[in-house]
This record gives sequence, structure tokens and C-alpha cells, in this order.
Amino acid sequence: MSAMPAMSSNDAPRERRRDFPAAPDKLSDTGLTGDFVRDLLLKTLYVQGTRTGQQLSEFVALPFGLIDDELLTLQQRRFIEVRGTHGPNRGSYIFDLVGEGRARAKDAFEASQYVGPAPVPLLQYRERMEIQSIRHAHVTQEVLREGLSHLVLEDGLFEVLGPAVNSSKSIFLYGHPGNGKTAIAEAVSQMLGGTIFIPHAVEVDGQIITVFDPVHHEVIEEGPATPGTEGIWLRKDSYDRRYAHCRRPIVLTGGELTLDQLDLQYDPFTKLYQAPFQVKANGGVLIVDDFGRQRVPPRDLLNRWIVPLEKRMDYLTMHTGGKFPIPFDCLLIFATNLEPAELVEEAFLRRIHYKIPVNNPTKAEYLLIFQRVCENEGIAFTPEALAQIDRDWYRGHRIPPRACHPRDILSHVADIAKYMNVPARLSTDLVDRACRSYFLSNEQDHQG
Repeated sequence: MSAMPAMSSNDAPRERRRDFPAAPDKLSDTGLTGDFVRDLLLKTLYVQGTRTGQQLSEFVALPFGLIDDELLTLQQRRFIEVRGTHGPNRGSYIFDLVGEGRARAKDAFEASQYVGPAPVPLLQYRERMEIQSIRHAHVTQEVLREGLSHLVLEDGLFEVLGPAVNSSKSIFLYGHPGNGKTAIAEAVSQMLGGTIFIPHAVEVDGQIITVFDPVHHEVIEEGPATPGTEGIWLRKDSYDRRYAHCRRPIVLTGGELTLDQLDLQYDPFTKLYQAPFQVKANGGVLIVDDFGRQRVPPRDLLNRWIVPLEKRMDYLTMHTGGKFPIPFDCLLIFATNLEPAELVEEAFLRRIHYKIPVNNPTKAEYLLIFQRVCENEGIAFTPEALAQIDRDWYRGHRIPPRACHPRDILSHVADIAKYMNVPARLSTDLVDRACRSYFLSNEQDHQG
């Protein structure tokens, strides 16, 4: 018997894999009612005008075989009619609203102005997040060092940071400004890797919460062997299109964060809810930068997250007063320049599982950073320049060295050289000019 040819990724059979949300075959698989789907179809036709059956299917992100039964019901009720066809099958029929259908669409808009991919019920969303939880992502020593190789960090930090990341709980990065806390947090986010499925919207008791946000969710283009898919060809019909296939999200918020942004944002005009930051970060990383400088007191912010941090479940409130549980499934990273003891008392800090200091660079680390930046900027390194900065500024003005200083000083050197129309080099004059325009005159009062 001759051997069968190997199957290419294009020929791989369509599988109902647990890590991929299966495309629904029937209405009950969606968790939505027929009335809901029919109203969504009517609103789509009201907004977009005539559409083929296949166009409607793609817009509401449900298979045509599923919505065709609802289209037939709408035809029978004289809400829509067929205006023509582009082919022999119903998917190519051109549908449009008629009088009764237009009135019904207006009534549906009174309840919610949502028009888009069909939402995922809360229960299905919770099940999906359990399957693709951040708890399933982890880093090894090799991955961590490779992911942070662009930074110069003390070895001891790796030994603490690795287990902290794998805990998928909460991390507190603290230390003086300019030593790379935010850069570390963002690098950790990137190295977790993998892909997850983010619903465009979630349905809770008939209310719609929009979750997908192109600012925070990077969609994976369809094609073969995308990271995290284990070589499966990602076809249009290979998963539930109510979800967007994305890289693990990275949500960064800073001093602008307020307490009300951690709950649902309701728009009384559209009658829609916008998911808060922590829901958009589910399955990924939420970075709270400049912690302690928000308009909300640190104690109140941590108090808001005590239960979610411990139970991995948050409770959101609708404008009607009703509450419901939703996954809190993100690696939460706080970064601050302030002393932890000055922010909140020990009882609150205990809720944050890992406290990791990011210290000023040692002389050896500073030298390596300076050499790397010189190489990147195309400026020849000289030990004399480093000695000059140390003598005249770090020791002369009692300024503590920071990891960001080499980058900033050399950037000033390049800017001044360009203005003077001379080559950028570490001459005594250019280095002195750069430092004078970079360091504040009262910096000597800062003891670090």
C-alpha cells in the first residue's frame, strides 16, 4: 500500500478545538433569542440599506445558514422582502425593509442602538475566558531574559520578576523615575505571547456591553500558523466570528485614571455600555503607570480591586442598579516613583502579591547602557565623556544616575551638534552643553 501524501496546513480538516470558539450551527448555540437576532438584522438593514443574505451574515458575524431561518420569519411577517438576487442561492438574495419592518426597526432602536456583530452572552464569555485565561500563559528564564535583553537590569530582578509574571496575579514595580519600570511592564506584556478571542460585545440581561477596542486589541490577520494557533490555518469559517482573534491585550493607563472608569460607562443616548479598562485587559496585562498620581486616592483604587485581585472575579453595576459578575483575568502591574509606604498602609500593599524594586544602575550597568546608546546613535564612545559626566554632574552636583540619562544626554548631544552643523561626538564642549540643557540647576538638592 502506498503512503498517503502529507497534509498541508491548507488541507487540515476543520476541527472543533476547545481553544477556538466553535462557529454556532443553530440559534441555541449562540445563547441569543430569535427576537434579538431578528431585531439586529432589521436594525442592520435600516442603517445600511439593501444587503444580500451573505452580507448580512458577515456583518452580524453569524453563519448564513443560521440567520436564514430568521430572514424567512421576517419575510413571513412582511418585515422584509427580496428585491432581487445576485445568484441562485438565498445567500445572494437582496433583502430590504418594508413598511412594517421599518417601524419594528425603529422600536428596536429605542431599546438599543447597537448595530454590529452579534454579542456573546455573559455565560459564554466567562467560559471563553476560563479557556484562554492569563493563568495558562507563562514565561521561562530564557524567554524572560530574551524579552528584556534590550534593557540593562540587575540579575536579582530576573529571579523575582519571573515567578511574579507566572503568578498571573499582581506586581508592584517601584523605584526612582527613569530606571525602566514602564519599559519592564510593557516588555513583560509582549513576551507572554499567544493569541486569544475577544468578543465584539457581551450581552447581559438584554443589555449590550462593547468590549473589543482597536486601541487595545490587535487583530491577527487570517492565515497559516499564526502565533499561538499551533499551525492551524485560521479560516473565516474556523471559529465563531462574534469574536475577534487578537494578540493578548496590553492596556496602559496612567494619571488620567478615575474610579468611575473602572465601572461600566453607560451612554443614555445609544443605550450601550462601554467595558472598563480591566475587562478590555482580560486575558492580557493591565498596567497602571504612575500609580499614586491618579485623581483617585491610591487607597480607594486598591480598595476597589481587593475582591477582584483575590477572587479573579469583578462585579460591575448597570445604570439600573443591577450587578453581575465578570472575569477579572489579567496580570495587573502597578508602576510608581513614590515610596510604597507613602501610598497606602501595609494591609493594602499585602493585597499586591509581588513588590519589586527597580533600582538606580550600578557603575557597571550605567557603562553598558551608555555604550549601547552610543552604538544605537552612531556616536563613538569615549570613557573620558563618561568620566566628565560623573565628575561634573553626578558627583559635582550630587545627582543620582538614572538608567534613562545616557539616552537623554546623547540625544541632546545629537541635537546640539545638528544645530551647530558639526559631527555628533562626545567632545568636552558638546557633552557639557548637553548636560547643562538636560539637568535642572536645582537637581543637586535631590538626594534620590
